[in-house]
Amino acid sequence: MSKTLTPSGYIPRVSDTAIQELLRAMPAIVIEGPKGCGKTWSGRRFCQSEVLFDQDLNARRSVSTTPGFILEGSEPRLLDEWQLADEVWNQVRRACDEGHANGRFILTGSATPPDDITRHSGAGRIGRVRMRPMSLLETGESTGEAPLGALLSGEAMATHRPDATFRDIVDAVCRGGWPRHLNTPVKEAQLLLRNYLNEIARTDISAVDGIVRDPQGVQRLLASISRNIATTTSFSKLAVEASGERNLNRTTATEYMRSLERLFVVEDLPHWFTHLRSRARLRNSPKRHFVDPSLAAAALRATPDRLIRELDAFGFLFESLVVRDLRIYGQANDADVYHYRDSDNLEADAIIEARDGRWIAVEVKLGGQQWIDEAAQSLLRLRNKVDTDRVGEPAKLLIITATGYGYDRPDGTTVLPITALSP
Repeated sequence: MSKTLTPSGYIPRVSDTAIQELLRAMPAIVIEGPKGCGKTWSGRRFCQSEVLFDQDLNARRSVSTTPGFILEGSEPRLLDEWQLADEVWNQVRRACDEGHANGRFILTGSATPPDDITRHSGAGRIGRVRMRPMSLLETGESTGEAPLGALLSGEAMATHRPDATFRDIVDAVCRGGWPRHLNTPVKEAQLLLRNYLNEIARTDISAVDGIVRDPQGVQRLLASISRNIATTTSFSKLAVEASGERNLNRTTATEYMRSLERLFVVEDLPHWFTHLRSRARLRNSPKRHFVDPSLAAAALRATPDRLIRELDAFGFLFESLVVRDLRIYGQANDADVYHYRDSDNLEADAIIEARDGRWIAVEVKLGGQQWIDEAAQSLLRLRNKVDTDRVGEPAKLLIITATGYGYDRPDGTTVLPITALSP
């Protein structure tokens, strides 16, 4: 159950820096994210020995039969898919208390166990790193000329026209940022993703809670979320759309959504709490997103050719792609991502807010001068509505497009293609 590892062919991830920093600072870390996003390979890059609980039944049994034995091995020691033997959490916690050294254990998990009580006891001992599918920078489809850190500092921006075409972006949405799909034709990647969703509906969603779920109901809910991607659609509407022969009520739809969140499959975008100069009220509904827009494309059986013909539908998927990458780059800059909408129906597709208070307002457009101009006007209205005496001036008013050059506009807004962004 223990061996020295020398993984080859590893593609560096944005989250590697956070993993390194936490290993230096804490006794153990847990890397969390959806199945297939690369957690195991990242863990293997930094560990000296491993236990793969999803592949080794004896390892799972030994956690309860011989407590502590599974932790013996060269450190850092990787405990992959630890939630399959969740008693190991408390064993790691106790070992951290007794060892008084940092960088001892790396846990990876693709689901949050139903009993969260044991997980809370890791405070101060076990750090967390959230991993998502790969960003366009990690897949090699972004030049990285426009770092988010520089944008948060308000630096001037100018980027070259990227090599990636509009069709490349459509393909990236359909293929997703899954490491195993990097060199896979889009059609084949979509087939694999549909199987991924089928497995979630058939097995994973029941296993995560220990409650048998209706696979067909889950599939219909996944399709409903996909049709409403990047919108603030309510649970009630999702439930109505997902109803088949057996009605799916709001309570059941909510339970299914919570289970999908615990599997790191869906990741809604929360609203931004801020101070306004006007009497407009902030709306508090989250925007619906998957952890990767390819899941929505797969659920809808949306091929690249179809999406090119239906650009209105693609626009929502593209927004979801942008949100995915902003979350990855934001995490590397100690920043969170939100959306903005008020009672006057003024919106911003994303708000990036750093822990030190710096913030960026973002509108997402496929391109076209008319749409860019409209996005700029919307961002300027938002800047005038937010009480900047209390929250500060925005570091940038950013319009993210699918292709084209990056530049600062005379009106104070900035246009950048998604294929120029980086942390």
